[in-house]
Amino acid sequence: MINGLLWLLGFQLVGEVVVRSLDLTIPGPVVGMVLLFVVLQLRKPPASANLFRAADGLLKHLQLLFIPAGVGVITLLHVVGDHPVPIVGALVVSWLAVLLVVGWVTTLLLGRDAEGVRR
Repeated sequence: MINGLLWLLGFQLVGEVVVRSLDLTIPGPVVGMVLLFVVLQLRKPPASANLFRAADGLLKHLQLLFIPAGVGVITLLHVVGDHPVPIVGALVVSWLAVLLVVGWVTTLLLGRDAEGVRR
């Protein structure tokens, strides 16, 4: 399990290094996650790999990872009170965008059969 956590942290570190060296505006963990996805697609490790066990262990306690974000929102609550219209507008627009994209992707995927051929 420690080996799997090291893989996860290693890819996060690689993502941070790539972002900082190329001066990208994408978060480093996102780049690391994409790189991890590519490596997993190329290597095809078994389901019993340490990486998957470590990821499952983190996912079991995912709700704990939202605590720092919640504390950050509470500490910046005065900013939310000072600018309610832009914040609510951004929330509504992003919600609508996600709803449309999920609906579009679902429609595309439901239109394909098991082999990926369009019906």
